[in-house]
Amino acid sequence: MNAATDLSFTAPGLHGQLSRLSAEQLDRLDFGVIGFGADTMVSQYNQTESEAAGLTAPRVLGQPLFTNVAPCMNNFMVAQRFEDAQDEASALDATIDYVLTLRMRPVKVKLRLLAEPGSDRRYVLVQRKL
Repeated sequence: MNAATDLSFTAPGLHGQLSRLSAEQLDRLDFGVIGFGADTMVSQYNQTESEAAGLTAPRVLGQPLFTNVAPCMNNFMVAQRFEDAQDEASALDATIDYVLTLRMRPVKVKLRLLAEPGSDRRYVLVQRKL
């Protein structure tokens, strides 16, 4: 196996590991990866998430995550946690049970929210295999 396919949704230190992967390596992961900056613009969108959500990378990349791509995450459970971590200059690594509702029937998932102080890149990871 390679380093990318060895990574799991629950791996410790995942933020740093994801930031070192190429787009091709991200595509081989078995969970969705949405990488975005402090401005919430999506900069990474892996194939697993694209296929599950039915949204192509060209449609998502460069778009604001919480308003254009996934407005169902624009709430205190997801978006606000990233804002709070930024305001407090603290790390964020939280896993929550969630229901995705946009453009699809409601789907139960686990979300992992990752942010590190000093890094502009943040991640929402989506695990659909519960």
